[in-house]
Amino acid sequence: MLRLPSGRLVRGRGLRHPVPPGEPPAFGLYLLGRPPSVPVPWPSRWLRWPDFRLPADRDAARSALREAWERAATERVEVACGGGVGRTGTALGCLAVLDGVPPERAVAYVRERYHRRAVETPWQRRYVARFTP
Repeated sequence: MLRLPSGRLVRGRGLRHPVPPGEPPAFGLYLLGRPPSVPVPWPSRWLRWPDFRLPADRDAARSALREAWERAATERVEVACGGGVGRTGTALGCLAVLDGVPPERAVAYVRERYHRRAVETPWQRRYVARFTP
């Protein structure tokens, strides 16, 4: 679970791992190279984002990330990819930028508070550093 500076909470996870215990999310953003093979029973959005890469459509990514950030103000939100580290960490970094963390600090923010290896590739780090709300 990542707590953003505003107090918003966003659960990051890997879809290859079991669903964590507790209440299910009210909304999920799923970052995968192809549509999820198993549907979830809550409202969700799928974003084409191949493993170790960047979103296929940057405008769609900005829209999806903004929706997740806005919903996190009042709803339980989950962001997930296959392993829960690279793409999920990159998306969480972008949510941190939307929440007011300076872009050049967002990767460190997520690594300190979510996963020490979050945002795995140099191009993912650059994506977060150049992300604009």
